[in-house]
Amino acid sequence: MDNRSEIRDFMVSRRARISPREAGLTPRGVRRVPGLRRSEVAALAGVSLEYYTRLERGDLAGASDSVLDAVARALRLDDVERTHLGDLARNCRPAARRPGRKRHGGAVRPNLQRMLDALTGAPAFVLNGRADLIAANTLGRALFAPLYEQADPPNHARFVFLDPRADQFWTDWARVADDVVALLHVQAARQPQDKALTELIGELSTRSDQFGLRWARHDVRAHTTGSKRLHHPVAGPLELTFEVLMPAADEDKALVVYGAEPGGASEDGLRLLAGWAASRPDTRSLEN
Repeated sequence: MDNRSEIRDFMVSRRARISPREAGLTPRGVRRVPGLRRSEVAALAGVSLEYYTRLERGDLAGASDSVLDAVARALRLDDVERTHLGDLARNCRPAARRPGRKRHGGAVRPNLQRMLDALTGAPAFVLNGRADLIAANTLGRALFAPLYEQADPPNHARFVFLDPRADQFWTDWARVADDVVALLHVQAARQPQDKALTELIGELSTRSDQFGLRWARHDVRAHTTGSKRLHHPVAGPLELTFEVLMPAADEDKALVVYGAEPGGASEDGLRLLAGWAASRPDTRSLEN
């Protein structure tokens, strides 16, 4: 990934969303583009225009934490965006470009897989930073059977943007699409040298206009809890809650567990799905 262009585009996009009045400034002169001017952000952050311009052009390597905090306040970044800016800055520094800790590809520890398999009443899976589904329990594979018809491991981002069934599977497709792109942006800042991630983003940018439009927004967000609505080919409409857990021993992996409100139609749908999965040796195919 071109870290400088990522920094520039992120900071410009955050600057463009803030009006002078929102920042407590009096607008002056004709504005050809929306949002704050560089000089206004520099003044709000307490740095010179020349220095801020250098930062916005992608040169964050020498920026101190106090400067980054001041810029974050001026750009009114939320907690996730502040962390994102810090990740971008850290990966500008020469030490960040040296080989780091060994990363473990797509494998999951046997203990983590056993924990997944023990969750018999809830769909659960492990997702890496590239949105690959690298492990799942039986009910998780059944819930995401359309994804498992892809290559192994299935990739959620490819399914959302390249599979024509995605907007039928995900009832809130636009929200899911926004979330996927935001998560990939977060990962791209954390791991700019991840070749597979770079190739994935390039593929999606080339093949999906919807992905390209969202990628250009540079939105980032946390995705730790909430609800999702989907229409499963076997279980029908489901509204499920989810929790995302980050195992301390597994870098760049997330354990995602879905559930349903007790006594509702979605709980019945999960029971139906569990029965369907139990009666089929291979839940990767909906045609079994």
